[in-house]
Amino acid sequence: MTGREVLTPFPGLGTAAAPAQGGAHLKQCDLLKLSRRQKQLCRREPGLAETLRDAAHLGLLECQFQFRHERWNCSLEGRMGLLKRGFKETAFLYAVSSAALTHTLARACSAGRMERCTCDDSPGLESRQAWQWGVCGDNLKYSTKFLSNFLGSKRGNKDLRARADAHNTHVGIKAVKSGLRTTCKCHGVSGSCAVRTCWKQLSPFRETGQVLKLRYDSAVKVSSATNEALGRLELWAPSRQGSPTKGLAPRSGDLVYMEDSPSFCRPSKYSPGTAGRVCSREASCSSLCCGRGYDTQSRLVAFSCHCQVQWCCYVECQQCVQEELVYTCKH
Repeated sequence: MTGREVLTPFPGLGTAAAPAQGGAHLKQCDLLKLSRRQKQLCRREPGLAETLRDAAHLGLLECQFQFRHERWNCSLEGRMGLLKRGFKETAFLYAVSSAALTHTLARACSAGRMERCTCDDSPGLESRQAWQWGVCGDNLKYSTKFLSNFLGSKRGNKDLRARADAHNTHVGIKAVKSGLRTTCKCHGVSGSCAVRTCWKQLSPFRETGQVLKLRYDSAVKVSSATNEALGRLELWAPSRQGSPTKGLAPRSGDLVYMEDSPSFCRPSKYSPGTAGRVCSREASCSSLCCGRGYDTQSRLVAFSCHCQVQWCCYVECQQCVQEELVYTCKH
């Protein structure tokens, strides 16, 4: 979690587990790729090690889902080289990683997997008397506060790359915040809703991933400008050629990058390339295969068919087989 380990699966990454008892969580913290300060925070927070592993897993799966049809598909191969550059893909990795951490930590609090936080109990509504908070809400307030301390500042304010990384990290956190909803259930005679039980609930992480993918598609290329009043570098988006407007600072919800991305067509230190990738002949083969063409293979696929509900409690299906064409990018 120093920035270079964004979305790198932690050792022993697997399914969620109950909070470690005794000193077991100390060993789990030592196994994670964290800075010295982060390991100290981890050791003081029983349940955090499992939460960090779950967050890495969640962010990785979402990244791979959002880029499944593109040349760069969030492959683990080449990840370290990518994180040393200022590409759009690097910006997305920082954003989806921080979003996954924020989301998973808030959910862990409400699920009782963390010892130092519980449910969210601050609805912030005009009339608290009108609400009865009877369900454990996702504790986004604790999550964002802890995450700010946990991630800290990588480098000084005079480092353009550090400011871009911090900006993209904040975009991920903001995307999770924007998906926080108030969910209610009504109680009363004949559904009169005399009493409502309400709680704060985060939207599914798939929705956050979709928001960040849109931010990636419209990411802003930035350079730097010195803010004389503050004595530090500020992110600055130069005006486009031929545009009458001057350059502007990127908006708080924009992903920012500094370098144009490579094509990702051929194997490099940033990705394994697209050779052998499965594509859709109608939708993606032309772009994904980078003009090299694609191979066509036929395979038989078994699936359930002619299903009928049998009394009382099961469904009976036949097994059918059909031919399916698979297209893969040529080498």
